[in-house]
Amino acid sequence: MEKKVTGRIISQEKGLYRLLCENVEYLAEVSGKMRYNAENASDFPAVGDYVEAETGDSAESHAIIHRILPRKSVFIRKAAGTGHRDQVVAANIDTVFICMSLNNDFNIRRLERYLSIAWDSGVSPVIVLTKSDLCSDIDTYLWEVEGVAFGTNVVVTSSFEEDGYAKILPYIEPGKTIALIGSSGVGKSTLINRLTGEDRLETNGLRNDDKGRHTTIRRELVILENGAMVIDTPGMRELGLWDAEEGLERAFADIEQLANRCRFQNCSHTSEPGCAVRAAIESGDLPEERWLSYEKLRAENRYAENADEYLAEKKRKFKEISKINKANRRK
Repeated sequence: MEKKVTGRIISQEKGLYRLLCENVEYLAEVSGKMRYNAENASDFPAVGDYVEAETGDSAESHAIIHRILPRKSVFIRKAAGTGHRDQVVAANIDTVFICMSLNNDFNIRRLERYLSIAWDSGVSPVIVLTKSDLCSDIDTYLWEVEGVAFGTNVVVTSSFEEDGYAKILPYIEPGKTIALIGSSGVGKSTLINRLTGEDRLETNGLRNDDKGRHTTIRRELVILENGAMVIDTPGMRELGLWDAEEGLERAFADIEQLANRCRFQNCSHTSEPGCAVRAAIESGDLPEERWLSYEKLRAENRYAENADEYLAEKKRKFKEISKINKANRRK
């Protein structure tokens, strides 16, 4: 006999899902109707989604997903490649850990990109700098990060020290969901293994170029002993912006404030008199590399916005999420 259940997607690999319903896990897939009606990738479930499904009486029964329940937040990026499509990385998350290792993986421009998408997703980002044991000049790296991480907490961790991850524990609250994002090999799986107290997720060491090896091949939600939930994600070779205007404004708040001080409202920040942005660049108060990064990300975002009619549909679908996010920020 078929029964209706409500559960949460805890892993996703290609067209198959693992669905957790009241401590029972089911192997699941979407219904034919749901697949037929889907117009975009975001119409399919993602890790962290709550869904309605039908299944049999036993855990061995196959579940059929019929509906995704409204998302309170969603980390979304432009799908890898040249197509104009989005990809949901994780849904219904409270905090996102932006993981970056203190070795050759460190890239301040990539961090700006991650922050823009994180702020736009409606969740609070925390920058987690990993592998501090490989770094001989942590203060210099912190100085660089603090120059772009306005309003964002930063923690430094190490996998070689017994309490190397103690600083992230205040963010791991019961009932909260934390997603970990970052490049391959920065230590996301190692961090989760430390939190669970067991080698639950496979990890690899460093390559000869001081960068980590890719290990995680699918998104997976892990429930911790205190009831908190963490989502491990594969390393991202590409992290394209998709309608992240609000996130860009938040991640580059310093530039937005400068632009508001320009003499002309429609200042292009090139040669106009009274341009506060150009003045800050010339005085050294605003690094030109940061300005160029901002311009690059804005151009990329505009391209995604004007790509095709898909954006209008995406904005409609996530309008309610935006309302919830704005209401939460006012609290």
